Amino acid sequence: MALFKKLKNRLGRTRDHLVGNMLQALRGRTSLDEELWERMEEILIRGDVGVETSVKLLDQVKGQLRSLPRARPEQVLELLRGSILEIFEDGAGRPGAETSAEPPYVILVVGVNGTGKTTSIAKLARLYQQEGKKVLLAGCDTFRAAAAEQLEVWADRLGLELVSNQPGADPAAVAYDALQAARARRADILIIDTAGRLHTKKNLMEELCKIKRVIAKQNQDSPHETILVVDAAVGQNAISQAQLFHRHLGISSIFLAKLDGTAKGGIVIAIADRLRIPVSYIGIGEDLADIERFDAAQFVGALFSVD
Repeated sequence: MALFKKLKNRLGRTRDHLVGNMLQALRGRTSLDEELWERMEEILIRGDVGVETSVKLLDQVKGQLRSLPRARPEQVLELLRGSILEIFEDGAGRPGAETSAEPPYVILVVGVNGTGKTTSIAKLARLYQQEGKKVLLAGCDTFRAAAAEQLEVWADRLGLELVSNQPGADPAAVAYDALQAARARRADILIIDTAGRLHTKKNLMEELCKIKRVIAKQNQDSPHETILVVDAAVGQNAISQAQLFHRHLGISSIFLAKLDGTAKGGIVIAIADRLRIPVSYIGIGEDLADIERFDAAQFVGALFSVD
C-alpha cells in the first residue's frame, strides 16, 4: 500500500493532465458526442500518448460502448483504463531474471546524454544490492571525464568496485576488463555504463555495437540485458530514440527516468504500444531509492486513482 501511495504521488502531474482533464471534459455530460471524443483525443495527445495510440485507444472504447445497452459518459474512463492495461500486457515481460548459467549477469546500459543514465545506473545497482547481489560497475563512457567522475562518486557512495580507464581509452577494452574482473571477483551483476555522444568522428552506434561484440565473445549470452534509459520529459522524442537504439543494438527493456517531474508520462503508453519493448524500470525521484520495477497494474491503478 505504501508503494502504491508513493507511485500515485509521483505520477501526480501526469495524472492531473490526463485523468484530471478527462474528468473535467466528462463532467455534466449526458451523452457521448463527437465534441467529447475530440477533446479526449486532444488530452491524450497532449499527454504524449501520441496520435496513433490515442486514436487506437479511443476506437476501442467507442466499440465497447456501442455494445452496451445504456452507455454512460462515466464509463469512458473505466473502459480506457482497461484498454491501456491491455497495451501493457501485450508487451509485458521483463527479459531475464538477473541470473545466468555463468555469472555475472551482464547489463549494458545505453541512452543519450542528459537522460539521467548514470544516476539510473546507481539506482539499479542499489536495487540489486538491496536484493543481496554483488554488483560491479564498468565506466565505458571514456569520452567524457565528467561521466567517469560521476560514476565514481556513485560507486564510492554505494561501496561498489568500479572498473574504468583514462579518458580516451577504448570503451570495448574497458568492458572486456570489467567482465574479467567481475568473473574473478564472483560478482552477480555487472552493469556497464556507455557513452551517449562521442566527441570524435566515430559513430556512437558503431562504438556501442563493438562493446556488445567484445562482451559476446567472452560469453555468447552476454550482454544478458540491454537497457535504454529514456527521459520521460522528452515525450515523443523518446520513441525516435528507442527506435534508433533498438535498430542497432536490439534493446531488451527500457528504464523510464524522471517520470515524477513531467506531465507527459503518457509516453510510457506509447512506447509499450508502438515499440513492444517492455518498460522494466521507472525513476520517480532524485533519491537512490526512487526506482521501481515497472508493474503495469500498479502504474495504471495509480494513474487513474483520483481519490
